[in-house]
Amino acid sequence: MSSAGFSEVCFRTIHRSDLNLLLIEWEHRIGPVRRPNRCWSHGLFHGDVPVAVVATDRLIREQVAGLDRTQAIELSRLAAARPDRSRVALRLWRSFVVPAICAEGGYGWAISYQDALLHTGNPYRFDGWVMIGRSRSGVDKRTARQGRSKVIWGWCDDEGQRNARAQV
Repeated sequence: MSSAGFSEVCFRTIHRSDLNLLLIEWEHRIGPVRRPNRCWSHGLFHGDVPVAVVATDRLIREQVAGLDRTQAIELSRLAAARPDRSRVALRLWRSFVVPAICAEGGYGWAISYQDALLHTGNPYRFDGWVMIGRSRSGVDKRTARQGRSKVIWGWCDDEGQRNARAQV
């Protein structure tokens, strides 16, 4: 089989500023990540062209769904140039980035919030994540937008722990 016309695909670390520019370009609903804490940023590339990005951060709240800042990290943004690329980026992030960050920082869980009105949660569900809680945010102090209902998804490499925390 010939590889003519095939560009390399890679998933790699990127600068947070580059991730934020892509979130703006792709019109991510929440927009750029502006958190003061430790962060990691990764991108999926087809050749030299970014096609998806994932932002990982420490938790903002002291506890989320019973997990504290020493136990969990947060997938704070997932965005792609085309919707079908998000699922690919999520799987690569969960398979390779999460274990590395967890090993380095002693975390056991990754969490992500899903807007209950805008999204179905299927990318998480189809990737093996479990629903570990629900939340409702308050009024956004920057924009005065009303809070939204959210589903909290969790990933832990230990299937037993994942199933024990799962809410139906």
